[in-house]
Amino acid sequence: MKAVVCEQFGPPSALQLRDLPALQPAPGEVVVAVKAAGINYPDTLIIEDRYQFKPTLPFSPGGEFAGVVEELGAEVQGVRQGQAVIGFVGWGAFAQQICVQPAALFPMPAGLPFEVAGSLLMTYGTAYHALRDRADLAAGETVLVLGAAGGVGIACIELAKAMGARVIAAASSPQKLAACRAHGADETIDYEREDLRERLKAITGGRGVDVVCDVVGGRFSEPALRSTAWRGRLLVLGFAGGEIPRIALNLPLLKGCAIVGVFWGDYLQRERAHVVADIEALAELYTQGRLRPLISQRFSLEETPAALEAVRQRQAIGKGVVVP
Repeated sequence: MKAVVCEQFGPPSALQLRDLPALQPAPGEVVVAVKAAGINYPDTLIIEDRYQFKPTLPFSPGGEFAGVVEELGAEVQGVRQGQAVIGFVGWGAFAQQICVQPAALFPMPAGLPFEVAGSLLMTYGTAYHALRDRADLAAGETVLVLGAAGGVGIACIELAKAMGARVIAAASSPQKLAACRAHGADETIDYEREDLRERLKAITGGRGVDVVCDVVGGRFSEPALRSTAWRGRLLVLGFAGGEIPRIALNLPLLKGCAIVGVFWGDYLQRERAHVVADIEALAELYTQGRLRPLISQRFSLEETPAALEAVRQRQAIGKGVVVP
């Protein structure tokens, strides 16, 4: 089978496409034929040894996938051969096959194409957990999404709209903001050309926003926090801007607001039953036509390094998928 392999830590250009032996499951393992694997920002970090999880070299990147169960190892229960599944593994999915523990798999809901299912967990799963669980978003509230044209950003826009919120999308180019409007954003801010705080004051009439979805970090986190309304919530989703901000803690005190961490990967491990319910809720919203995941491009295994480089350079819009 073919796989994209990281043999030494470095940029996407260092990745190699290799022919490897077909996988055989050990007792308690499952081999899945990968039909689609989502491309995410953490994939660019893990190959440079800059992520919180540290795989042993060599390894295949790719943290989420959808596929079909091919073989079961001894003593495996709860999974059947031929079953369509969604998986979250941290790494290993940019390959034609992957060998995992059954705990990494979830039944793939009917009605989801493989490309959507294979790119759902880390974007829409994160956004749903953030908005529904961590922010307790209510209809009528106003949500600011930073880095709004990325995979998580588009998911936050669509889910906030589905929950009845007003959405302000902030991104770095007119092209990206057009994609945000196409996916439901009510207002947009080009934060490379406009003053974020002044535009938020104008849009909200000086009231501020109720929830901030911050996947960027860096220089935008503090002005976003300063722009929250009373009892606002800033959701810490990631640091795609490359810098972890340092926030003065007098700000949440004076504004009566909250800084809330969103770590979906640990949520999956600790609260699996809730994750299953989240996947079912997302599948229902998709079949109702209320979610339209932006699968911006489809890549072969050979094209994976270029796809990761586009994400690394923050050029990608929406979500790309690798189709082995």
